[in-house]
Amino acid sequence: MRKNDIRIVALACVVLIFSSWPACAQTQAEKAPYPVMAPVDQYLIADENAEIALARSAAPASISSAAEVMVLRRDGYTAAVKGTNGFVCIVERSWADTTDDPQFWNPKVRAPHCFNAPAAKTVLSIFLMKTRLVLAGKSKPAVAAAIASALDKKELPPLAPETLVYMMSRQQYLNDDGRSWHPHVMFYASGDAAKSWGANLPGSPVMAAYDPEQRITTFFVLASEWSDGTPGPPMTH
Repeated sequence: MRKNDIRIVALACVVLIFSSWPACAQTQAEKAPYPVMAPVDQYLIADENAEIALARSAAPASISSAAEVMVLRRDGYTAAVKGTNGFVCIVERSWADTTDDPQFWNPKVRAPHCFNAPAAKTVLSIFLMKTRLVLAGKSKPAVAAAIASALDKKELPPLAPETLVYMMSRQQYLNDDGRSWHPHVMFYASGDAAKSWGANLPGSPVMAAYDPEQRITTFFVLASEWSDGTPGPPMTH
């Protein structure tokens, strides 16, 4: 779904290699601060109205006010508010990332997303399946294997065209390193498609990250403002 801060941690470690090898070694040793899943309560938001408001903050009110909103409960996500415009807003948790991410079990992650209709029918379905597996107590290898099997057997819908997701919440907590990164929108393509889109090249405003477990490339386009209209961080990367 997302790659948090586009591997800020990895880039930081590269810098450390040239400045202090012991420091980098220590960073590597500390890359697994969340080795196991925390108690489920730590991933939940006790006040569902607060979760609804946080989910809606993913996109401008002109979009999110008419969107369906899903909230996380002990047995998975459920629709708490019906929508009328085809969008679905949700607060993703840490397991949205690949299973090899060192913060896969970070209970502090709160990542508001607002999916347009094609993205809600396809991209979101993968995250909802991962959530069910996680809450059922499956290990990270088991989660990855189940997603791969579902994709191979076409039990998950193929990526729809015109998929778009808003991530413009000023309250986003993407991980312990990036936290509130940048307001941005995301587009998706099947396979490893960064090169064909001209992403990650000098001067290109488009960044991309390939998720081999979902078999999808996510493209990030930064916005200048958060969903509430306040200025975002300088758009440099």
